[in-house]
Amino acid sequence: MGLWQFVTTTVVAADYEPYFPPPGIVARTLYETWFSGPVSRGFLTPTAIDHLLPSLGRLLGGWALAAVMGIPAGVALGRSKYAIEYVQPVIHFARSIPATTLIPVFIVLFGFSTSMRVSVIIFGVLWPILLNTMDGARKVEPSYLDIARVFGVSRPVRLLLIIVPAAAPRIFAGLRISLSLSIILMVTSELVGATDGIGFFLSNAKKSFQLPEMWSAIVLLGALGYLLNTALLVFERRILGWYHNTEESR
Repeated sequence: MGLWQFVTTTVVAADYEPYFPPPGIVARTLYETWFSGPVSRGFLTPTAIDHLLPSLGRLLGGWALAAVMGIPAGVALGRSKYAIEYVQPVIHFARSIPATTLIPVFIVLFGFSTSMRVSVIIFGVLWPILLNTMDGARKVEPSYLDIARVFGVSRPVRLLLIIVPAAAPRIFAGLRISLSLSIILMVTSELVGATDGIGFFLSNAKKSFQLPEMWSAIVLLGALGYLLNTALLVFERRILGWYHNTEESR
């Protein structure tokens, strides 16, 4: 940040380069554009309400739906002896298709709607969750399951108390990767035919040469990714405290 400020106020300023405003201007624009609203609205400005909140809804909605689909499917496939052999080629084929290339397909199916943007996010972030869950479920220590069978523990109980906890570290790894991807896909989907969202705001600011506003949206996306990742890590630490304590004691 200090280097950015130095370069923009000395080297760049000598030639007047408007495309790289100093961070002080970007920070002031970020505050005025997004977070200078009244206390009753959580300091959110009308711009934040019109663009930030819809983007957050699409991002978290698509990510959550991908998790709801990917985690159960990943556990089932990871524990299956035969299904994975038939499904794995299809999974690797589908995950090799960039989600952004399917935007025209989703536009045909859903039009320029929220459903289209959420579908792009779901398709793009499903695979890290699915594959990490499969890997975690497949690598459960066999001796744990053998002991459970000896004591007559039923399959549902084994699933809830042994398989899912053992696979949880890999599941959270997939969730963290997919969360970063969901931000990228959220912005990309909002660049096409959108009427709101951070991606829409960013595109409009660029086209109208509102460069401080454009940079404020870029910084906002970085801060949003950092905050969401931090919140997920805190939640993971709380849920998987036993796992992290074991790793640290080794």
